[in-house]
Amino acid sequence: MAALNTQLQAVIFDWAGTTVDFGSRAPILAFMALFADNNVEISIAEARAPMGLEKRDHIAAVLKMPRVAAAWKAAHGAEAAAADIDRLYQDFIPYQLKAIPQCSALIPGAAEAFADIRARGAKIGSNTGYAAMMIGQLRQDAASQGYAPDCIITASDVKHGRPYPEMLWKNLMELEVSDIKAAVKVDDTAVGIAEGLNAGCWTVGLAVSGNEVGLSHAEWCALGASEQNALKEKAYAKMRASGAHYVIDSIADLPAVLDAIEQRLAQGEKP
Repeated sequence: MAALNTQLQAVIFDWAGTTVDFGSRAPILAFMALFADNNVEISIAEARAPMGLEKRDHIAAVLKMPRVAAAWKAAHGAEAAAADIDRLYQDFIPYQLKAIPQCSALIPGAAEAFADIRARGAKIGSNTGYAAMMIGQLRQDAASQGYAPDCIITASDVKHGRPYPEMLWKNLMELEVSDIKAAVKVDDTAVGIAEGLNAGCWTVGLAVSGNEVGLSHAEWCALGASEQNALKEKAYAKMRASGAHYVIDSIADLPAVLDAIEQRLAQGEKP
């Protein structure tokens, strides 16, 4: 009988709201500007609701919202069709390219978490709802801050994006992970957690640093304790409802969770 593997082999991260861009603001800036320039104003909540999906799917999901659908029909004289979604996606790319460099700072505690993972002998993977053409500058900005994951898979590298597990599985294959239970997916969206669960690995949801709160680090720190607690309570409830094995504030809290997962693996537990 093979010896039980109790060591983590890989941790796979999302990007915006998880490792960089506290508040996951870059996609929101891009989506809101895109729709405004197409004579349909969308709210921050509407822009955030489908977060984590591949970006064309995200645009389609926003257009299906009853209020947005009605506003689109009023502005354009017809319901949004597939051709409109295709055009909006192509138009979205320069908006996203402009927004990403504005929001590429590593989330506080990320560098320490990466060092902790390396010290465990595990690899670092990543995937994203961004297409490959959108992520070049982000990779450079991250590398300049010391973050260079061992693998980067984008939504354009697979047939099906989240919640399908294809991006995560592709990470694990490229990282040569031999045991799915020795992998962890870290994400700030429910659909990203679903990806991890569908892949069969451990999942960690980030409640404060990402999409559910949606504030920059400075904005978050400027809030009073009661305001922070109210937002945290709502965000934790949403991420727990996603089915995540663990929910924490941000990547800064990840090392303690990885300790707990390794202990559970040593006891023979599986995700």
